[in-house]
Amino acid sequence: MRCLVLLLFILVSTAPLLAQKRDRQALENEKRRNMAKLAELQAVLKKTASEKQVSMSQLKALNEQIEAQTKQINLLSDDIKLSETEISDLRRASQVLDSDLKKLRVEYAQMIYAADKRRQQLNPLGFLFSSENFNQLVARYRYLKQYAKARQTQKVHIENVQGELSAKRNATERKRREQKGVLTAKVQETEKLETLKDDKNKVVQQLSQKESELRTELAESRRNLGRLENMITAIIAREARERAARAARERAERARLAKVEAARRAAERREAERKRAEAVAKAAEEGKPAPPPVVIPEPEPAAAAADATRTSSNLNREELALGSSFAASRRRLPWPVQRGFVSERFGVHAHPVLKGVKVSNPGIDIQTNAGEPVRAIYDGIVMNVEYVMGSQNVVAIQHGDYYTIYAKLKDVRVKVGERVKARETIGAVSTDSRGNAELQFQIWKEFAKMNPEAWLAPR
Repeated sequence: MRCLVLLLFILVSTAPLLAQKRDRQALENEKRRNMAKLAELQAVLKKTASEKQVSMSQLKALNEQIEAQTKQINLLSDDIKLSETEISDLRRASQVLDSDLKKLRVEYAQMIYAADKRRQQLNPLGFLFSSENFNQLVARYRYLKQYAKARQTQKVHIENVQGELSAKRNATERKRREQKGVLTAKVQETEKLETLKDDKNKVVQQLSQKESELRTELAESRRNLGRLENMITAIIAREARERAARAARERAERARLAKVEAARRAAERREAERKRAEAVAKAAEEGKPAPPPVVIPEPEPAAAAADATRTSSNLNREELALGSSFAASRRRLPWPVQRGFVSERFGVHAHPVLKGVKVSNPGIDIQTNAGEPVRAIYDGIVMNVEYVMGSQNVVAIQHGDYYTIYAKLKDVRVKVGERVKARETIGAVSTDSRGNAELQFQIWKEFAKMNPEAWLAPR
C-alpha cells in the first residue's frame, strides 16, 4: 500500500514538471532562434554602419534589431516567470516529500520498536519450534519472513524518498542560480536596447536633414515598383490570354470531332435502317415476324466533360492541382533566402522618416548578404526572366493560378519554360551602389497581390 501511495505521489508531482519541461523547451528554442536572428542583424548593421553616410538601409536594420532585441528581453522575462513557477513547484514537491519522509521514519521506528519488543518476549526460534504441527511451522516461518521483508521495503522507501528530496533541493538551488543569470542577461540586453534606440535617433536625425534626397529616392522607388508591377500584370494577362486561346482551340477541336462522330453515327444509323428494311421485306415474303429495330447508343457528352476539367480561369488539371497544392502550403513555404530579415513589409505604412508620407509595398523587401542565393519557394514553371530598370533581373514563376516574383537579382540561373523545384537556386541577390543587398519578393494570385509573410513559414 505504501509503495502504491509513493508511486501515485511521484506521478502527480512530476506531471506539472513534465508540462513545464515542454514549455521550457519551446521557450529555449525561441530564444535560440531569436539570438541567431540578432547575430544576423548585427552583421548587417555592422556593414551598413561602415558606410560613410547614413542610409535608409541602416535605419531599417536598426528598426529590425530593436524589434528583435525587444523580443529577446520579453523572452527573458518569460524565462524568469517560468523559473519562478518551476522553483515554486519544486518547493511544494520538496515539502510533500519531507512530510512523507517523516511519516516513513516514524513508521519504521515503530516497526523496529515492535520487533525489538517481540524479540524480548519471544525468541524467533522458540516461536518456530513451539509450533503444534508442520503446517503451523511453515505459516510462522512465512510470517517472520514477510515481517522482515516489510521492514526492508520500508527502509528502501525511506532511501528512495531521501534521494528524491535531495534531488528536488539540488534542482531548486540550480534553478535559483539559473534565474539569477537570466536576470543579469536581461539587464545587459536592456542596456543594448537603449544603445540601439540612441543610434536610431541619431540616424533619424541625420536622415531628416536630407528630406529632399529622401523624397527623390522615394519617387524613384515608386517608379521602379510601377515598372515592376506593369511587367507582372503583363505576364499574368499574357498567360490568361494564352490559356483562354488554348481552351478555345480545345473546344473547337472537340466540337469538330463531335461533328465527325455525329456524321459517322448518322451514316451507321442510315445503313442499319436500310438493312433492317431489307430484312423486314424478306421476312414479310417468307411469312416470318419482322426483326427488332437496331438501337445505336448515343455518344457520351465528351465536350462537356472536358470543359469541366477547366476552371473559370481556364486552368487545366495539372495547373489546377499545382495551384491547390500551393494554396495548401500556406504558412509552410520556405523563405526565398536562407539568411536575412524583412526590411520593409507588405502593404501601406508610414515612411520611417518623412512625416505624413505613406509608402506602399506590393511584396516584402528582404535585406540579406551580398550574393545570397535566391531559391524558388515551390515547384513551378518559369514564366518570365527580364531585366527591369530599378529592379535588376526579375524572375516570375507560375504555380497554377499563383505567381511568385523574385526581383533585384544580379544573375539568373533559370530560363523561360523551365520547371523548377522548391528550394532550387534560381539566382543571387544583387547589391546597390552603396553595397546593400535586398531582395524584392512578391506573391500574386492571378491579379491579386498577397502578403508573402502570411505564406512563408514563421521564423
